[in-house]
Amino acid sequence: MQEQPQPGQSVQLPVLAVVGVGLIGGSFAAALRRARAVSRVLGVGRNRQSMQQAISLGLIDAAVSLEQASWEADIIMLALPVGMTQSVLEALRPGLRDNTIITDAGSTKVSVVEAARAALGDRISQFVPGHPIAGAEKSGPEAATTDLYHGRTVVLTPLDENSVDARLRVTRLWEACGARVIVMEPETHDIVLASVSHVPHFLSSVFMWQVATAHNADLRLELAGSGFRDFTRIAAGSPEMWRDIFLANRDAILSEISEVRKALDTAEQALLTADGAQLHDFLERAALARRFWGSRSGLK
Repeated sequence: MQEQPQPGQSVQLPVLAVVGVGLIGGSFAAALRRARAVSRVLGVGRNRQSMQQAISLGLIDAAVSLEQASWEADIIMLALPVGMTQSVLEALRPGLRDNTIITDAGSTKVSVVEAARAALGDRISQFVPGHPIAGAEKSGPEAATTDLYHGRTVVLTPLDENSVDARLRVTRLWEACGARVIVMEPETHDIVLASVSHVPHFLSSVFMWQVATAHNADLRLELAGSGFRDFTRIAAGSPEMWRDIFLANRDAILSEISEVRKALDTAEQALLTADGAQLHDFLERAALARRFWGSRSGLK
């Protein structure tokens, strides 16, 4: 992470500002603190109580305004609902120093890049978009951990305007968190993440809503076990964050939902016709695919 100093010189560690000191932003700050990759951490947030909690937990050194963050920080991390990206960048832009790099952790990239271009204009080269493939249903500063990103993948979708140095600075920060960095186009990112992240959350929420609104919901939930727990865990995530993700990546999500509906129709038809062989083949293919992915990824 750190550059090698020339003889007689010392390396000035960057000041980090995190906009949104919850699970994602707080864990980023905590990991970089542990790695001694930053000299100071500033926090920006809407909730004063959460900011005080972040200070008490040692995640940040001080709570500041967006304006103060823009002229004090060397690196600014946006860890907030993607729908807020443009307004926050517009607030940061007036005081932004020429050597300050902004990055983000948003789950969609096409909409974020569009928002960044609209807000930053000719300063767009200072924004390096990113997305850590990590998270949990918990939220707030108390959910932050130093190892959330250890061994996980972070996707960067750098822009043509980004300098090599800007890309390298962001890459090194994530590597200091223990993450593996890969690069892809924003459009590719959004299509892939619609399938493996956004639609699973959408389906989990739809199923949880269906159970919770049933006339005998209390009885169903009383008897629910580990399978129900695992399937619905992600439905407990931030409604504000996921609303913005679903709307920002709507076209890709709708396309994936159409494919899921076709698969559901196939399985339902086997059940309707009591076709045991077809149902078995369907379930076996799904089971084998899941086992293979689990063994390859290390996630059971």
